[in-house]
Amino acid sequence: MSGYRLAQGGLIDRSRAFTFTFDGQRIVAHPGDTIASALIARGTRLVARSFKYHRPRGILAAGAEEPSALVTVRSGGRREPNVQATMAEAVDGLVVESQNRWPSLNYDVLAVNQLAAPVLSAGFYYKTFMAPGQKAWMRYERAIRRAAGLGIASGEPDPDRYEKRAAHCDVLVVGSGAAGLVAATSAAAAGLSVVVAESDPRLGGALNWSGATIDGLPAAEWAALRTGALAGRENVVLMPRTTVYGYFDDQQLGAVERVADHKLAPEGHEPRQRHWTIRARHVVLATGAFERTLVFPGNDLPGVMLASAAERYALAFGVAVGRSVVLFTTGDSGYRAACNLAVAGVAVSTIVDARDTAPEALAAEARAHGITVRAGMVVAKAMGRAGVARVALADTEQPGHIVEWIPADALLVAGGWSPVVHLASQSGGPPRWDERIKAFVPGVPRGAWTAAGACNGALSLAEAVSSGSEAGSTAVAACGATARAMPCPSIVHDEGDPAATLALFEIESGYGKAFVDLQNDVTADDVRQAHVEGYVSVEHLKRYTTLGMATDQGKTSNVPALAIMAKARGLTIGEVGTTRFRPPFTGVALGALAGREIGAHFKPVRRTALDDWHLANGAAMGNYGLWQRPRAYLRVGEDISAAYKREAKAVRGGVGLVDVSTLGKIVVAGPDAGTFLDRVYANTFSTLAVGRARYGIMLREDGFVFDDGTTWRLAEDRYLMTTTTANAAAVLQHLELWLATAWPDLRVRVASATDQWGAMAVAGPQARAVLAKAASGIDWSHAAMPPMAIRHGEIAGAPVMACRLSFSGEVAYEIFTGSGHALAVWEALMQAGASAGIVAYGVEAMGALRIEKGHPAGAELDGRTTLHDLGLDGMASKKKQYIGKALMSRPVLTDPSRKRLVGLVSLDGTPVRGGAHIVAGPAMNGQLQWQSQGHVTSWTWSPVREGYIALALVERGPERHGERLYAADPVRGAHTPVEITSPIFYDPQGVRQNA
Repeated sequence: MSGYRLAQGGLIDRSRAFTFTFDGQRIVAHPGDTIASALIARGTRLVARSFKYHRPRGILAAGAEEPSALVTVRSGGRREPNVQATMAEAVDGLVVESQNRWPSLNYDVLAVNQLAAPVLSAGFYYKTFMAPGQKAWMRYERAIRRAAGLGIASGEPDPDRYEKRAAHCDVLVVGSGAAGLVAATSAAAAGLSVVVAESDPRLGGALNWSGATIDGLPAAEWAALRTGALAGRENVVLMPRTTVYGYFDDQQLGAVERVADHKLAPEGHEPRQRHWTIRARHVVLATGAFERTLVFPGNDLPGVMLASAAERYALAFGVAVGRSVVLFTTGDSGYRAACNLAVAGVAVSTIVDARDTAPEALAAEARAHGITVRAGMVVAKAMGRAGVARVALADTEQPGHIVEWIPADALLVAGGWSPVVHLASQSGGPPRWDERIKAFVPGVPRGAWTAAGACNGALSLAEAVSSGSEAGSTAVAACGATARAMPCPSIVHDEGDPAATLALFEIESGYGKAFVDLQNDVTADDVRQAHVEGYVSVEHLKRYTTLGMATDQGKTSNVPALAIMAKARGLTIGEVGTTRFRPPFTGVALGALAGREIGAHFKPVRRTALDDWHLANGAAMGNYGLWQRPRAYLRVGEDISAAYKREAKAVRGGVGLVDVSTLGKIVVAGPDAGTFLDRVYANTFSTLAVGRARYGIMLREDGFVFDDGTTWRLAEDRYLMTTTTANAAAVLQHLELWLATAWPDLRVRVASATDQWGAMAVAGPQARAVLAKAASGIDWSHAAMPPMAIRHGEIAGAPVMACRLSFSGEVAYEIFTGSGHALAVWEALMQAGASAGIVAYGVEAMGALRIEKGHPAGAELDGRTTLHDLGLDGMASKKKQYIGKALMSRPVLTDPSRKRLVGLVSLDGTPVRGGAHIVAGPAMNGQLQWQSQGHVTSWTWSPVREGYIALALVERGPERHGERLYAADPVRGAHTPVEITSPIFYDPQGVRQNA
């Protein structure tokens, strides 16, 4: 044995070796090693510091249940903190750092916190930091923030790529141990599509390091054959390195595949991780069980480890966890671990069995390996400076009376087994206590799933295989298929009875701190203190003590803590119950959740069908919602301000053309479409005639304005709703929500048609003449096409749908055509209007025109305004019910003193910018008079008034027309005198637009 690496055995590739660094020290590893196994092989016991007391911590487990050995891996933008060393595969050149220590792991200054333990007990966070307004807070806040957390994330951008995929299958099997492989084989043989997800790199689970014989083969070989047979089936997908972390509604599960985490960096176009959304008709949960630790003084020392973990390190990685090992057990499973370790070459000196009588056959086998068996004894304390050095034994009935000290450099604990019920808890009733195995097992399913194997309390290999077969048959039947008869594997495995466990969770010897949660430094006394202070509910216990938080999530700490609380309350563990486990089961990288939807892909840039034309004709583009739209079309020597003023004047004096393709367009169809729109809008649409449009405004449930737009009735059972650009997606979601939850009986369907239509508005006194020249099949006269009329015709050979409507105060028409025809129609209109001086105008000029007309838009519809505020309450129907009606008339929303819509005129010729506050007085001695009476929502230069105007929300606004106030804008250094006016600056009677 070189160092702690055994001379033979394990699944590692001994023919190759490489190195990585841990805190700058060179560590030799082999392919197949984890960071944890390589550190143990080197003899490194101290790998971390605990969260609160900064106590030295070693490696407790060998899998996802590891609470202590958290490290930071890689560097730069790939730096990742809080990685379990037991789950991270060793990689050539990998940089690994310990964390939560300063200046070094061996000499951590904050270890002084151990001296302050009496004042850092349960709930000290809540008791200490309740008054951040105190001056003392300023002194200790910075230090607290530095001490908080464990690892430190990189501040650099992550250079790697992440992907998201979706999969559908008949049966999803989570876990590939004996139960999982048997269930998957049964489902696959029935012709069902099967996905098997396994968090380890190799399928087979504990079979890979089991001493069992199945069908005459070593368990690992049997697992490899079963895996190979499944891999050869077209209806089976095997997913190693994939952790299913969440079980959600409607048979949807979340999983993360670690595609390249076992490499220093992803190769080529390979993603680092891939997030899977898996929808399965039936799920088999074969997630296994975690071995439990025991609570006794010194149980947090480096060198204290789960017996099953030590067994895995020896048999799977060829590593000895110590040279003088003591094993402390409460059941039969500890004997099997001790004997397997001895066969592998690990020196196990003593088995300490808390039961009065040791199992005769297992004890005899242990003694044959030279192991001393001490029954009726417990470990009263583990001692050592940098790790376990000796172990104190006491009689089970008198744990406070030490009778013997045994030298040891590793203490293994086998406190029974806890089924991994996390996913079952997420999609089922509360876990229930099973007295037979002294553990919680899955509750009543609320989804289509079946628990199998150790996850369901079948702890022996024979039970697991039988349970897997039953689960496979259940899944096949649930999917409507016929199960094929499968031969039952023949098993040879003398493991005793894994369920034969003494209900012992804590050894109350009184010799020092005994830890329940090794990661968060929660002690047994903390649990008892929570009981004394009234935090007896399991959920309150968790939060008050921080028990089972962070990456642990109760995997090792849950049951011992519940046992201590149950004893304090005089109840059974089953009566106390357990916390409900929530996703994620293990940590999920934000990158995996985001996938490629980052940077520019987070909100993809959307461009209209006319984008190339805009750019070719001098458009200065801007972002509006998700869309790129022209702000203005710049000519030589112009800035945006000059350009939009020219464009707005051209529309008022002649004709202009604007791209409005970005308006949300939603088809509302079905026999009850009119009824549905009546309930959605404050005004009525069921009476609207076919071939007509109507302006509508919709409210939220709380009575505030949500969105506005026009809706066109194209047929008796078909409407086309338009929304504001920014709110298109939100409105569609709003409609779908109400149809799905409130009115599923309505015969209505809604669908987005925003991308299907190219849309443009022709506005100005010459609009009718230009359209008459460009289009065929439509009579544009006022008599034939009055306001809000819809007509169909052709422009440039393309079918178009036109509606006469105006937001500018001019005669105006919106022209809709298929997106593929938009450019041809646009160019035909520009050509037809050339003699009339037509201009293309952008969003800035469009805003100027609508402000002059007093039309509220996005800045006024900010989620805080009502119909009353905007002067639109006359639109609301008094004859029907609709969303928001019940709450829109609350006195507070109709109070005359509310801020209401008004117009503002600048009195000194300077801009009145959005966001400025309306105040009574001028600036005096450099000080603003700051009694805000409202604020500016939108502003522009008015081509009609040839000066700056604005819309604003001002207290009692309509009563104050003619009053002079000030627009205070200290951010931009302005204090502009203004006069309150009507918000309609242009053609208040609508003569021009109705001409």
